[in-house]
Amino acid sequence: MPIIYHEDLRLFEIETRTTSYVFGLNDKGVLQQIYWGDAIDARECAHLLQSRHHSSFDAEVDREKEEYGGHGGSSYVEPCLKVRFQDGVRDLKLAYKGFAIEQDTLRVILKDVHYDLIVNLTYKVIDEHDLIERTAEVVNQSDTEVVIEQMMSAAWSLPILPSYRLTHVSGRWSGEFQLRDTMLSEGKKTLESRRGFTGAHANPWFAVDNGKADEISGKVWFGVLGWSGNWKIVAEKTNFNHVRVVGGMNDFDCPILLQGGERITSPSFIGGYTSRGFGDMSRQLHSYQRAFVFPSQAHRRVLYNSWEATYFQVEAQGQMELARSAAKLGVELFVVDDGWFGSRNSDQAGLGDWHVNAEKFPNGLEELIDEVTSLGMDFGIWVEPESVNPDSDLYRKHPDWVYQYPTREGTLQRNQLLLNLGKPEVKQYILDFMTELLSSYSITFIKWDMNRTLTEAGTADDIQNPYHAVWVQHVQSLYEIWAELRTKFPHVEFESCAGGGSRIDLGILRYADQVWPSDNTDAFDRLRIQEGFAYVYSPQVMMCWVTESPHSLNGRSLSLAFRFHSAMMGGLGIGANLKLWSEEEMQEAAAYIAQYKEIRHIIMAGHQYRLRSLRDSDVAAVQYVSKDGDEAVVFLFLHAQQFGNSSPSISLQGLEPNADYLVHGLEQEPVPFKGKNLMHVGLNPKLTGDYDSALIRLQRV
Repeated sequence: MPIIYHEDLRLFEIETRTTSYVFGLNDKGVLQQIYWGDAIDARECAHLLQSRHHSSFDAEVDREKEEYGGHGGSSYVEPCLKVRFQDGVRDLKLAYKGFAIEQDTLRVILKDVHYDLIVNLTYKVIDEHDLIERTAEVVNQSDTEVVIEQMMSAAWSLPILPSYRLTHVSGRWSGEFQLRDTMLSEGKKTLESRRGFTGAHANPWFAVDNGKADEISGKVWFGVLGWSGNWKIVAEKTNFNHVRVVGGMNDFDCPILLQGGERITSPSFIGGYTSRGFGDMSRQLHSYQRAFVFPSQAHRRVLYNSWEATYFQVEAQGQMELARSAAKLGVELFVVDDGWFGSRNSDQAGLGDWHVNAEKFPNGLEELIDEVTSLGMDFGIWVEPESVNPDSDLYRKHPDWVYQYPTREGTLQRNQLLLNLGKPEVKQYILDFMTELLSSYSITFIKWDMNRTLTEAGTADDIQNPYHAVWVQHVQSLYEIWAELRTKFPHVEFESCAGGGSRIDLGILRYADQVWPSDNTDAFDRLRIQEGFAYVYSPQVMMCWVTESPHSLNGRSLSLAFRFHSAMMGGLGIGANLKLWSEEEMQEAAAYIAQYKEIRHIIMAGHQYRLRSLRDSDVAAVQYVSKDGDEAVVFLFLHAQQFGNSSPSISLQGLEPNADYLVHGLEQEPVPFKGKNLMHVGLNPKLTGDYDSALIRLQRV
């Protein structure tokens, strides 16, 4: 049984396949976490449940490891819950009231000692992946209102270590998912977004180790928050060497009013532990996402997107010409990007007017769709439903539909404003036009974009209601829209895009089939973006495009092989202007696409191993092993050869030591190797010059 309550010790024990998570009630009645790590006998840890007094200035040191602490009393660590009662009291004292266990789920009930405020802590055990999925629910059972000023999903207390290293990702537009690490000293390290969505500048994920863990060994504690709006994760080290990580919806500018009888549930916060390094952490998360998060298990279709070929100059004949070229390559999905609707000839007008531009498509959109489907491809289209240009019929008709303050002029980003999804009429407008679009045309794919942050986050209701949580309502409405569209149109796949990778998290991935990690499609830059992405998120949902060389962002020239190899490490897409490709390039590209289709199942459903990183080497190497272990593929990339050095030996992982493998791609003919030799002696790829790459395939004999 994964959850045990030891009544005589007042101790909760959560067991996963290889780990234990233990907390209980100490002598003061405080719910205290005492262990999280490799599997143990929890009963022998009961003596760790104890209150600790250091001095009058640190009277309740044990509350630094409180399982879910409120702001109140003499606790001064980052609180999980901070409230204001109607009578002005801002002190919260949560007392344990009971628990319930149902199969793999534990619910612990807390209540304020005076007010009728209930907190339900839920722990769902994902046994086979060594993960615990936590949420908190706050219930106002009184007749009076309560204001929630901060509400975290969970607190994760770590064991005492000699030192603590925090690993996370940072970034910006065109440079998302850059891995960073820092040693924690006393104080707080805050990762957050206050931009209205998940954000490119950080991502709601953390990992902590003792500074010595690597890809294949070492103890790592980690967590991922599932929320697509403003979020906050705080890693706090106290002066008593306690480290605690709390996370949830960002409290900045976001008080939430709970009327009598109302309740609110936090986003989920998934936590895990491994003693087998960062690589095992990633594989646990990837497997969990495939089994419990993603809305479907479908493999990504090879797509062509017309954006970089035509930008806003979309018209029927040009798109059909691109479609014919894409079909010759073996593309399975043809996607028309921005510019097909309204008066959309640039980013300055038309956004919000979701009707087909009759000048660009004089015979309607059906003409293009019929051509695409006759060529054996599916049809997809780009939308940006949350935004509007001031120069649009929608804005002229409904200027009150955007976020705004009455005394402020709205900030324009990309010449657009953001619609207030919290308004029922706005939500219905989006549902109506999307329903009409998907009902009227044979569309099987939607690229849903959002190219601006949320600014002037006000509404006309703010004067009457100072606790109007627009930051939360926007995300909740977005989820409801996607859920309804997925129910109405189960054959349609959705991609989450927000100016690149600004809306990627375990919240949106419950609705999105795939995500767009970055608008930067340079194949070399993408290696580091894709590495940081795959630390947390499965390659099954990561879309990667082959685009032009030299690249428009940095002028870098890369071979077609390098560009394809980089893009084949997730869902493969083509975004180049095929009208500019020679017949030789078209034939070469078709061969790579055919090869990708042969190995796609390994990349989509297999296990990923990071063998080498460009962060500390001139060579990047990433391996994928099929679910059954019979096949593997290795992608190799050389930055620059120096001083005539030969390529380093690359040791593989995840193979059967005594099995025989045929290795394709090292020599002209397949070469036999034992699994243990491939893992301990390694491969010696022949990479030379600048920006060389290789793809090696393994088959178990």
